[in-house]
Order: sequence, then structure tokens, then C-alpha cells
Amino acid sequence: MFDYLRETLAAYQARDPAARSRFEIWMYYPGVKAVMRYRRAHWCWTHGMKFLGRGISQRARRATGIEIHPGAVIGRRLVIDHGMGVVIGETAEIGDDVLLYQGVTLGGTGKDHGKRHPTIGNNVLIGSGAKVLGPFKVGDNSRIAAGAVVLSEVPPNATAVGVPARVIKLDGEKVDYAGNVDQVNISDPVALEMIALRERLNKLEEEFSKTKEK
Repeated sequence: MFDYLRETLAAYQARDPAARSRFEIWMYYPGVKAVMRYRRAHWCWTHGMKFLGRGISQRARRATGIEIHPGAVIGRRLVIDHGMGVVIGETAEIGDDVLLYQGVTLGGTGKDHGKRHPTIGNNVLIGSGAKVLGPFKVGDNSRIAAGAVVLSEVPPNATAVGVPARVIKLDGEKVDYAGNVDQVNISDPVALEMIALRERLNKLEEEFSKTKEK
């Protein structure tokens, strides 16, 4: 546990320019408190003390605003920046050196059984308010933009943005990649509505012009 704490504090200090000392991080950063309490809760969960594990996780949620199910599997040096509103589901898996911002949800869609939550690779960044929903993988070194809603697999070294999320960069190059599900060509309902309104406006303008000519 001491090794986890030491390397977690070092990870926060490396990633957060506002962090002035490891002591300050240990005392005041809710992400550190939430993850360290998760470690205890997870130990209880995996050793048959599930009720106690849930109790520890719920107390951590009330204290930090971060909810991590004790059944989740989390690697080393996880950094949760700010943290308020972060939710990590029971079957979620998180690799090493992952950075999550406030409001991130690693959740399910309600349609799956067993493995219901995503697997996050190593060195992944997930921006504030992003939702990653379903039992698929987000590959190593990927970036999920703030506010994105990810519903299918993201390959390694990719950047995904939008609702639903689409991959716009892969290995540093701009691409139109949609993985197993064609997310790029999904119709944007807002854009379609705007086009329909524009067409209607053009028709009304034409009718008005004809009326003036008469």
C-alpha cells in the first residue's frame, strides 16, 4: 500500500502543475483519497468481504464525490484530476498511468451481462464529462475528448471526439476510423434538423418573392 501511495503521489505531482508538494497532494486531493480507499475496498471484495468493501467505497464516495466500485480492477498510478462526479463501474478495468478528469463515467449501457463496463488501456487520457459505456477496450495511449460519448472500441494511439464519439486521429495522423461500428457516417440529428430548417426557409423565401412579383 505504501508503494502504491508513493508512486501515486509522484504521478499527481508530475501531471498537475498546481501541485506544490506531495504532502499537499496527500492531504487535500480527493482523487488520491478515493483511489487509496478503493485499494482497501478492492482487497476486501476479492477476499470474500464484499459487504465491507461496499461500505468502504460508499464512505469514500460521500467524502470525495468519486464513486469507484470495489469490484473494478485498477492499475498503478491512476490520476483523477479534480474528480467530482467520476463513476467507475464494477467490471471496469483500468491500466497503468491513466488520467481521468471530473465527470468521467466508465459505465454500462444496461444491455450487457457479465462484463458490462469498459477496459481502459495504459497511458489513456479521458477528458472531463466523457462517458465510456460498454464492454469494449480503449487502446493504449489513446485520448478521449471532453464531453465525448464512446460506445465502441477505440484503437491504440487514437483520439476520439464527439457524440457519439468518432476517431479523428490515429498515430498522430488525421483519419476517418470507426472501428467495428461505423460511427463516422452516423447521421447527426441536429445537423439534419438544421438542413431541413434551411431548406424550409429557402422555400418560404422563394414563395415570398413570387408573391411580391405578382
